[in-house]
Amino acid sequence: MPEGARFIEGTYSNPAGSRAYRLFIPSRYQGQPLPLVVMLHGCTQSPDDFAAGTRMNFIAEEQTCFVVYPAQRSEANQAKCWNWFRTADQQRGRGEPSLIAGITRQIMRDYSVDPKRVYVGGLSAGAAAAAIMGATYNDLYAAVGIHSGLACGAATDLPSAFVAMRQGGGSGRRVISGDGPPVPTIVFHGDRDTTVHPNNGDQILEQSVRTTSTQKQGASRAGSLEGMPIPARSMTGASGRGILEHWNIHGAGHAWSGGSPAGSYTDPRGPDATREMLRFFLEHSLPQQPA
Repeated sequence: MPEGARFIEGTYSNPAGSRAYRLFIPSRYQGQPLPLVVMLHGCTQSPDDFAAGTRMNFIAEEQTCFVVYPAQRSEANQAKCWNWFRTADQQRGRGEPSLIAGITRQIMRDYSVDPKRVYVGGLSAGAAAAAIMGATYNDLYAAVGIHSGLACGAATDLPSAFVAMRQGGGSGRRVISGDGPPVPTIVFHGDRDTTVHPNNGDQILEQSVRTTSTQKQGASRAGSLEGMPIPARSMTGASGRGILEHWNIHGAGHAWSGGSPAGSYTDPRGPDATREMLRFFLEHSLPQQPA
């Protein structure tokens, strides 16, 4: 924990159930509107484990952001995975998306949050859930971060989930997204991921490209893994903003890139996915709504 900051517990309930969460409040918060990052952990993880592994609280302290970590219940999924593969948990206003959005809005009510700078990211099952949140609540989240995850609609049940994880998911065309353009998305995926096939990272980008007109694409920033450069493919929309960024990390498996060994499923070799994800998030804000 950064000195002077707070990491508190909370709970949110609605007709779909209840979920606990942990909220990081940066030390420089004095009532001014701040960005909010929603972080969705992977299977078998907890908010504390995920916070330790990603070190998101430390980067958020530097940038003065809130971070909330919803906790999946073992009663909802024995391995504490978010149920991204169930049709009932892929829809706005129902199931787990309604709980995650509800936690987001509860923080926005209880603290001073800039409503145009709210973001959602995750790892593995949490990343697949983040993709669903971007597709179903694009009026709430200004950008999405997907690390080792799957596209919204990649599966509709447990058997199709295992197929998607082994070889890549379905088209996702059946998923009804919100109105307007897709949410800006940054994707990280290791090319040696044997848990979630790297094809899934490509499919997330393809799903977004189908619903937007991209002006140009090319190499963006680069990171390195044991001295090897890692180009980040980026795509820029008609507005000139970078709306898609894909980090294909050579030699990396199913782990948070640049994470701390204090948490599970981390690869400390880098690049620093936490720093890059937050950098991408803060480059984006929701458009001004008409009065």
